[in-house]
Amino acid sequence: MKLYTYWRSTSSYRVRIALALKNIEAEQAFIHLVRNGGEQNAPAYRAINPQGRVPALALDAQNVVTQSPAILEYLEEAYPDPALLPSDLVHRAKVRAVAAIIGCDIHPLHNVGPLNHLRQKFERSEQDVTGWIATWVGQGFAAVEALIGDDGFCFGPEPGMADVYLVPQLYAARRFNVPLESYPRILRVEKLAAEHEAFRKAHPSAQPDAE
Repeated sequence: MKLYTYWRSTSSYRVRIALALKNIEAEQAFIHLVRNGGEQNAPAYRAINPQGRVPALALDAQNVVTQSPAILEYLEEAYPDPALLPSDLVHRAKVRAVAAIIGCDIHPLHNVGPLNHLRQKFERSEQDVTGWIATWVGQGFAAVEALIGDDGFCFGPEPGMADVYLVPQLYAARRFNVPLESYPRILRVEKLAAEHEAFRKAHPSAQPDAE
């Protein structure tokens, strides 16, 4: 198993957390998203992932899974212990809802492509771009704050799929200086994750390609 990753990629960070929580060892291949115009654009990587994004998880020489939600669902089904989703169907749906707020509504709007489009196509200033990021992260986090529990990780004493999505999004929020003091539940989860070995192992600063 080989994970194509970039240290600061939020979606790659999600997959690294899941692998660590499930004690799965995967070889890492580093795709620098900036160097030489972006190594994700090179023909060699496009042959692996036609979309030219990270992460991608090569299961073997023939099978590559792309898009972090699909990778995470594969890992949960192929390696069910420890489980990242609860057994109860309603609880599973609630966890997936929080994951979707982050993965579908927050993260895509601060990804490098849309931000560069704002800068180049619409000639927006860095102040405008920063305001854009803060708006969508803030709206999404307000919803997440209302949906997660008052103790432990997002939905209980052990980390699960919602935490796999939330912690990388917190890293991105801090990178973009988004105010977080209005989200005490979210900050509680961040503190717990900082003390958890799997989250520390997956953190961008702990990656061999970190700059």
